[in-house]
Amino acid sequence: MLDTTVAGRTQAFLDGFDAALTQNDIAKARDMFLDECYWRDLVTFTWNVKTVEGKDQVEDMLKHQLATTKPRNWQLAESETPTEDDGVTTAWIQFETETARGYGLMRLKDRKIWTLLTTMVELKGHEEPAGFMRPLGAKHGAGKNRETWKEEREREAAELGYKTQPYCVIIGGGQGGIALGARLRQLGVPTIIVERNDRPGDSWRKRYKSLCLHDPVWYDHLPYIKFPETWPVFAPKDKIGDWLEMYTKVMELNYWSRTTAKSASFDEKTGEWTVVVDRDGEEVVLRPKQLVMATGMSGKKRMPAFPGMDRFKGVQQHSSEHDGPDKWSGKKVVVIGSNNSAHDICAALWEHDADVTMVQRSSTHIVRSDTLMEIGLGALYSEEAVRNGMTTEKADLIFASLPYRILHEFQIPAYAQMKERDAAFYEGLEKAGFWLDWGDDESGLFMKYLRRGSGYYIDVGASQLIIDGEIKLKRGQVVSLDETGVALDDGSHLEADLIVYATGYNSMNGWVADLMGQETADALGKCWGLGSDTTKDPGPWEGEQRNMWKPTQVPNLWMHGGNLHQSRHYSQFLSLQIKARMEGIPTPVYGLEDVHHLS
Repeated sequence: MLDTTVAGRTQAFLDGFDAALTQNDIAKARDMFLDECYWRDLVTFTWNVKTVEGKDQVEDMLKHQLATTKPRNWQLAESETPTEDDGVTTAWIQFETETARGYGLMRLKDRKIWTLLTTMVELKGHEEPAGFMRPLGAKHGAGKNRETWKEEREREAAELGYKTQPYCVIIGGGQGGIALGARLRQLGVPTIIVERNDRPGDSWRKRYKSLCLHDPVWYDHLPYIKFPETWPVFAPKDKIGDWLEMYTKVMELNYWSRTTAKSASFDEKTGEWTVVVDRDGEEVVLRPKQLVMATGMSGKKRMPAFPGMDRFKGVQQHSSEHDGPDKWSGKKVVVIGSNNSAHDICAALWEHDADVTMVQRSSTHIVRSDTLMEIGLGALYSEEAVRNGMTTEKADLIFASLPYRILHEFQIPAYAQMKERDAAFYEGLEKAGFWLDWGDDESGLFMKYLRRGSGYYIDVGASQLIIDGEIKLKRGQVVSLDETGVALDDGSHLEADLIVYATGYNSMNGWVADLMGQETADALGKCWGLGSDTTKDPGPWEGEQRNMWKPTQVPNLWMHGGNLHQSRHYSQFLSLQIKARMEGIPTPVYGLEDVHHLS
């Protein structure tokens, strides 16, 4: 008798898919997809972070990759039951390839694949030493002159980079470099993290004093060690800094603080980088095979070049260098910009009795934190989600399973709901003269972040200060500076003792230009954005973040960055790509993108 349960029908579909792929019947496999379909692969099939769209692209990918990938054993994931809702069957799945074990999420419509997410979990024979495979730690038995754990760590720290070379060097020791370093450590990849600050976490400690995370705790865990259940929903910057410092130590990372990378060059004949660093006054030459830039997508400050900046007699600071509000009480401050940092800085200055004016040069998307938490994140990243059985790992995969091509279609109604819920709030902002937007297609914050990484503020109080006139607001363009302040294009003049440029950050390949030269930066191309052809995200469509967490046009150079969520999630897939190369596992890359934009 035919199995008519959802689980039975879904497993039967997987059996057919398995047979088609095992028999190299690409035509049959192609026919198991809808005409409008999306297969997002995180390393398992493509050795890339790649989404193929439509049957033709699915067929092309399989023609290139099936023979080497050799996928098999497609099954419903253990302890998971597929669901059916509005004609869509959603199923957690597991499978394996010739070299790896995979996990994913499949959505079926009309008994064909609509969306498919496939992710690499582990490399066969190179699994992380966890669970039943965890190290013993203690050395039972007797032996002469054995090293203790402490002595082993001290020897490793003394020799790596001097007597022995790391396989990988990560430049940048913020959350991205630390998360990736932890993954590589568990995979047995000798790695050094290079960080110019004195201590892990200083990249947070050195920001303006009022900075707190605007993302909630459930969204922000690092790999392996989750924040305690008593951790605040929105962590202050210094608390995050201390957590990163603790994490770096207990995860036994080879973390070179007070170290500045001076130059890097790649020898294609040897497949080796030469990285010259200044380690606390000592020049050291490192020769890794793989080089990762984890300098942060919000790291290369963008400073404007307004006429008269050299004439201004007060203090000028980029937001990344702002020293906080304490000494500006009773002073006049102009903040150029209207996104997250601008709002945070303005609010802190107001709290310390500064006379502060925000200059808004372009429209900004604003969403209230409570509303975003409830409507935008609640189903995946909240205490309610945890109580309902949602894990961080499962939430990450659900979010990753929605193809970027259609993600905005899911976001638009959510943000329409937010707009309706907080209508009085937005009316107050517009009456105050604030220039609001909801993204090019009304899709809100997440799409703005993915497309351009800017253009929004998650409101934690500054918007009400603008509504009430406590933070003054001027809309317009800066024409010039003079000795006493800022001239705007409406003819007005803003006197200032301090000008803060909350003007954002440039593409990460600016760090590459500094370290390796402009030619290498141009060969790499722009980082971040999807190619959506929306504001600050020029086409053509790429369907994934440009150059992030995947092979680039510069051999053996990787880019790793983003928020805490992305640092956690994508470090898994970047670490597996690096580990495979260290072990000599073939990694035929499918869909390496051409460079369309230089910065």
